[in-house]
Amino acid sequence: MIIVTGANGKLGRGVVEQLLKRIPAEQIGVSVREPSKAQDLKDRGIRVRRGDFNESESLLDAFEGASQVLLVSSGILGEAGIRQHQTAIDAAKKAGVERVLYTSHMGSSSTSYFPPMVHHAETEDLLKESGMRYASLRNGFYASSLVGFIGDAIHSGEWIVPEDGPVAWTTHSDLAEAAAAIITGKNGDGPSPNLTASEAIDTKGVAAMLSDIVGRPINRKVVTDDEYRTYLTAQGIPEGRIAITLGLFRASRKGDFAHTSNVLADLIGRPPKSIREVLKESISYRG
Repeated sequence: MIIVTGANGKLGRGVVEQLLKRIPAEQIGVSVREPSKAQDLKDRGIRVRRGDFNESESLLDAFEGASQVLLVSSGILGEAGIRQHQTAIDAAKKAGVERVLYTSHMGSSSTSYFPPMVHHAETEDLLKESGMRYASLRNGFYASSLVGFIGDAIHSGEWIVPEDGPVAWTTHSDLAEAAAAIITGKNGDGPSPNLTASEAIDTKGVAAMLSDIVGRPINRKVVTDDEYRTYLTAQGIPEGRIAITLGLFRASRKGDFAHTSNVLADLIGRPPKSIREVLKESISYRG
């Protein structure tokens, strides 16, 4: 049986949907904090059990009988998040799971300016130390994050950003499909090659793309890190979130998110969705 954690979230649910296209529902299980929100999966024949990364006993039950577990990152940073991942890895080992797959990131690094990348690197170390078979899926940067960064620039015509570098923006749906292919295929263990869209683009390129899509100028205004911090503070953004956001831009300047590969396209059997397509859909949705 294959168990997917976090199946009430966007990526986890996407993986489950893709697994259903490949294997029978009775071979799939999900570990979720709120089983009531996964009733539709249960109705389709998937095993639904409660699993909380803070409660090892719940995870032991959720992982019972699993040959593989997809550990979707909890999204909690710092020591609390690492403890959660350690608890999940320990529970998988105790439950006799043969292989753990983890949703890591192409920029995973213990020295990254972007805190989530340090978090991913630490979790990968935990997997190595566990002695279990594991695979860390080096996912491209979620394209939905870029849509959030653009914010109101479509309407104001001005996009304020600090200096940045190219990023290989990649959709949840493509990554979910790739994860399902890896889980059900014969792909190797350890860190995967980068699973990214085929293009890396900086904010200058994104602004030009936006201008072309909407048919009017979207001006990119580059400010210093300190000016950007002041700008975000004025919008009421918490300091912790500001620090993480600035870390992303600093890491992108180093080229941490610029590397692309053809592995994702090979896994899903088609070109990954382009950032232009994502932006067009987002603008259409916003009206």
